[in-house]
Amino acid sequence: MTVLILGLVIFLGIHSLRIFADGWRARQVARLGEKKWKGVYSLVSLAGFALLVWGFGQARQHPVVLWASPTWTRHIAAALMLVAFVLLAAYRVPNNSIKARLGHPMFLGVKTWAFAHLLANNTLADAVLFGSFLVWAALGFRAARSRDRASGTTYPPGTPRGNVTSVVVGVVAWAVFAFWLHGWLIGVRPFG
Repeated sequence: MTVLILGLVIFLGIHSLRIFADGWRARQVARLGEKKWKGVYSLVSLAGFALLVWGFGQARQHPVVLWASPTWTRHIAAALMLVAFVLLAAYRVPNNSIKARLGHPMFLGVKTWAFAHLLANNTLADAVLFGSFLVWAALGFRAARSRDRASGTTYPPGTPRGNVTSVVVGVVAWAVFAFWLHGWLIGVRPFG
């Protein structure tokens, strides 16, 4: 569990600079230059991610079960994951109403992902991993919306093409991940 927690601290820590230390982050970008900053940021992120993946894998070897997970929670989680993938697609697809309305669909997608996995999983490692991401995404969304209000940021209205593309990309990504990649990468097949 220690390696998982260390990975989370590093990974979510570097991703929390805009939430808790935006001024410091801006000074570092100015001091190092954007390319060097992105390089350092990427290396720290990858190190944290590697540690959290390794730590989660270790924790799964000796699970500490916290509660019984009813079978129906997996069905709700699958539906929530579909929503999460559409939100994540909307973050990247230009000119869609989801981003125009919500501003930061990536944070909402991560929140949905984390909540879905908390619902369907029942170990201490699951609670630590997904609970940490849920809290991070909630704080990140709040901070991003606050920055938007302070700077008067508005998002362009969506177009039908952008809306359809967001939904189609999200649904296809969800299907590929749910039916193939999740089992291959994570070792758990959501649909048997």
